[in-house]
Amino acid sequence: MSPPLFWVGTVPPAGEIATVDGDEGRHAVTVTRVSPGERIIVADGLGTSGLAEVIRTEGKASLQARVLDHVGRSAPRPRVTVVQALPKSERSELAVDLATEAGADAIVPWQSARCVAKWVGPKADKGVAKWRAAARSAAKQSRRAFIPEVEDLAATRDVVARAQQVVAAGGIVAVLHESARESLAALDLSNAAEIMLIVGPEGGLDDSEIDALVSVGAVAVLLGPEVLRTSSAAAVALGAIGALTPRWAVGTPWR
Repeated sequence: MSPPLFWVGTVPPAGEIATVDGDEGRHAVTVTRVSPGERIIVADGLGTSGLAEVIRTEGKASLQARVLDHVGRSAPRPRVTVVQALPKSERSELAVDLATEAGADAIVPWQSARCVAKWVGPKADKGVAKWRAAARSAAKQSRRAFIPEVEDLAATRDVVARAQQVVAAGGIVAVLHESARESLAALDLSNAAEIMLIVGPEGGLDDSEIDALVSVGAVAVLLGPEVLRTSSAAAVALGAIGALTPRWAVGTPWR
């Protein structure tokens, strides 16, 4: 089993001391109960991580660990952005959790036409904050060197404009749709500059949304024979992309 991961502001070079404190230190000392001699992973959420050995704990919310190995990684390519229509409240953060564990580089909450959930005013800020916390927690659990960026709430016009930019830059915009005739696996994913996955809500995408996206170069694709929940569709697609591209080719040496 790989060592537990804890976030730090900066990962020191090998031989130097990393301090884990604040909420992360409290989780390490009080919840995970790490102790001197144990190994942990420290990471900054921006691609740098290190294998470290705990040398002391201080109180209930701080520890120090000597970095044994230091790795700086580039983000996997092609970059994958998930545009996720807002799921119902009980599945909202689950969608972010699963997409993060499966490797999403960025997540865009989308207020699509048929969303049951409505993020308006302060509710949008609260929803985005919850998604960002969920992404941070899931990245930690899955030992990721990167915390995916969770962007502000997007309207359909924002999603269409972004899709147009991605296609213009040599990327692929895949709209997951149960009635599509083309398979995700049929796309030339390995040579794409970027991949943008668009996941609709429980009620499905509105025809006007599909038409608008296809008009700027997006492709409606079928992920598989089953109809997936909106909260799990992105994770399944990311798994397929990981296997069909070089994204899964590199891992940290101590996992």
